[in-house]
Amino acid sequence: MATDPVLRRGPDSTDLVLRAGPTGPLWTALNSAGSALLVPLALGAPTLVVAFWMALAGARASTVFVVVGVVVGLEYLIGWPVLALSRARDILRVEFTPADVPASLRLVRAAGPDAWLPVEALRQVLLTHKVVEPYEGDPKPAVSTLALELVLQGSRERLTLPLGGDPQRLTSALKALLGPAGVTVVLRTERGKRDRPQPNSRWTSGGSASVGSGGG
Repeated sequence: MATDPVLRRGPDSTDLVLRAGPTGPLWTALNSAGSALLVPLALGAPTLVVAFWMALAGARASTVFVVVGVVVGLEYLIGWPVLALSRARDILRVEFTPADVPASLRLVRAAGPDAWLPVEALRQVLLTHKVVEPYEGDPKPAVSTLALELVLQGSRERLTLPLGGDPQRLTSALKALLGPAGVTVVLRTERGKRDRPQPNSRWTSGGSASVGSGGG
């Protein structure tokens, strides 16, 4: 049944895999530890202001270094759990069971799986394929992104799919998997051109308005 790389069929379920890896609060905390190092860097300017004013006030260099070290440590210790909590809701995969004709689904988040839902709770799957094409003479290639939105009863979950997949093939695979349960799968394509940089300008824009077209 699963014919797309992000759809993986197992003995009990077919999984839409967004990111591989273990789940659970401990793994989420460990995976956030490295990224939390960016928090002191992001707050570097206020920390330097504190150090500057301490130096102007006549504090010894050793005192300034100690205070800056304490501030940086506090920024890291505060930023780490905040970052871990923000990532805990990230969806790693969506499981459909049984594998051939699903009757249930659940979202597996970084912190662990949600409760099982009847497949009827999934009203629609909307895939949005955005393509930003180069302007004439632009050496940069076109940029393509693929997003997926699960329209559930009372909520919507927006997911970014791994790069490099075939949107039409994934749409066909999801239709084959979820169509028997009455779930609508829609592919929408939006195309636009990258803005040409203005002469004598140091700034360039990321893209122009896109033109939507329905698909699949």
